[in-house]
Amino acid sequence: MASRDPQRPNVLLILSDDQGHWALGCAGNDDIRTPRLDALAAGGTRLENFFCASPVCSPARASLFTGNMPSRHGVHDWLSGGHAGSSGVDFLEGQRLFTDELADAGYRLGLSGKWHLGANDRPRPGFVHWYAHESGGSPYHDAPMYREGERAPAAGYLTDVLADDTVDFVRAEADHGEPFYLSLHFTAPHKPWKGQHPPHVESLYDDCSFASCPQEEPHPWQPLVDGVPVGGEPDVRAALVGYFASVTAMDSAIGRVLDTVADQGLTESTLVVFSSDNGFNCGHHGIWGKGNGTFPQNMYDTSVKVPAIISQPGRIAAGQVRHDLLSAYDFAATLLECAGLDPAPYEQGPGRSFASLLRGTGTAEAAGDRPVVVYDEYGPVRMIRTAEWKYVHRYPHGPHELYDLVGDPGERVNLIREPTHRDRVALLRRQLDAWFRKHGDPATDGTRLPVTGAGQSAPLGDDPLGAFPQPEWEDPYANPYPYANPS
Repeated sequence: MASRDPQRPNVLLILSDDQGHWALGCAGNDDIRTPRLDALAAGGTRLENFFCASPVCSPARASLFTGNMPSRHGVHDWLSGGHAGSSGVDFLEGQRLFTDELADAGYRLGLSGKWHLGANDRPRPGFVHWYAHESGGSPYHDAPMYREGERAPAAGYLTDVLADDTVDFVRAEADHGEPFYLSLHFTAPHKPWKGQHPPHVESLYDDCSFASCPQEEPHPWQPLVDGVPVGGEPDVRAALVGYFASVTAMDSAIGRVLDTVADQGLTESTLVVFSSDNGFNCGHHGIWGKGNGTFPQNMYDTSVKVPAIISQPGRIAAGQVRHDLLSAYDFAATLLECAGLDPAPYEQGPGRSFASLLRGTGTAEAAGDRPVVVYDEYGPVRMIRTAEWKYVHRYPHGPHELYDLVGDPGERVNLIREPTHRDRVALLRRQLDAWFRKHGDPATDGTRLPVTGAGQSAPLGDDPLGAFPQPEWEDPYANPYPYANPS
C-alpha cells in the first residue's frame, strides 16, 4: 500500500509557476493568504535562499531534473510552441533525470500538470501516469491537456483539476506495494490573471493594499507589447488580485492533496517538496515579469530566488528556516539522498546534496564541500552570488552589475564603476568564468547564443542560432548586440 517506510519514502514534488520567493505568508508577506503552505513550513524546513538555475521556466525545470546548468543540458529559454503530437521534440532526449533513478529503484512515477520540456504529451520512461499540459501556459479554464498521450482538455478550473487528478493518483497508489513519486506541477500563478480565478478567492483581496508589491517607476529595460510590460497585463490592480488569488487557490488545492496523503496514512512515509521554477516581479524593480521581464535579461533576487519548503515528519527538521545559499542544481542529489538513494551520480557536476541541512545536522559548506556561492545563467547573462556580493556579467559587452547585498539588499546601487571595487569585480569574474568552463559544455554554451527571452523553438542541434526567434515586443534597444552602456 504505497510506501509505509519513512526511510524509503513516497515523494510528492509540488512546483508552482512564476512564484516569487516573497509570495508566501511564512516568508513574511502579510498580504497573501497561504495557510496550508505556511503549516507545511511550520512542520518542516523552509529555505530562505534557494535559487533557480535560470530565471525562466524551461531551463529552470531542466536544471531541477538533470542537476546541470543550461550550458550543459542545452535548454536556454522557455520553449515556444506546443511541442506535442507528431512534431513534439524531447529537449532532454538522452539525458539522465533523477526520475530515472527513482524508476530504476522501483518507484511508480506520475506527473500531473506542466512539463514544458518538449514532447509534453509523451510519458517519460518509468511513468505510470502522465497528465500533462500541452505547452507552458494557457487560460485556467479548458486548458489543453494530454492524458497518457491522448488529448484531453481540462474541464474546469485547472488548479482544481490538477489537484483532483493528484488525489485520484494518491488513492490509487495506496493499493500498490511500491513507493510512488508524483510531480504536481501547477500553472499557477503564471498569467493570465484578470478574471481567471474563483470569484470567492479573488474577493479576499478586494481591500488589499498590496504593500508587498510596490509599483515602482518602470524599469528602463522593460520591453513592451502594445504599451504594456511584456510580463504584465494592462489592468495592474486586477493583475495583482489575480496573481494573489491564484496562489491562494493553489494553496487550498495543495491542502486537499495533503489531506488525502494523511487520510491514506502516508504522511510519515511521504517526502513533500514545494518550490517554484523561477521567481517573479509584480512591480518590484519597476518590472512585471521574471528574468525576461527586461532586455537585457535581469538577475535580481526577485527573479532568481524561489520559495522552497521540504517536509517529512520525523526525518526533516520541523520549524527550521535555513539561510544557506542553495540552488536548483543541488536539488536532484538532495532528493535522491532523502529518498534513501545514492546522490553521487548527480554530484559529478555542480550539484551537491544538502540533505544533512534538512535534517538539521550540517552546514552548507559541509554538505556541499564548496564555497557558499550560487550561480545563474540566462543565455549570455551570468551571475555569481555570495552572501555579501552579487556580480552579473553580460556577454559580449555588458552592462555588468555589482551589488553589495549587505548594505544594499534591494540591489539599488550598481557599484560596477567604483574604482574601490575593481579587484573584487576581477576576482568574481574569474570565479564565474572558471566555474562555467568547468561545468559547461562548449557545444551547449550560452554565451554566444542570441537568447533574448523570446523563447527557444528547437534543440541547439546543427543550427543553434536558429533555435532562438527574434522578439516581437518593442525592445528598449534597436539591436540586442552589443548591449548599451558597456562596462
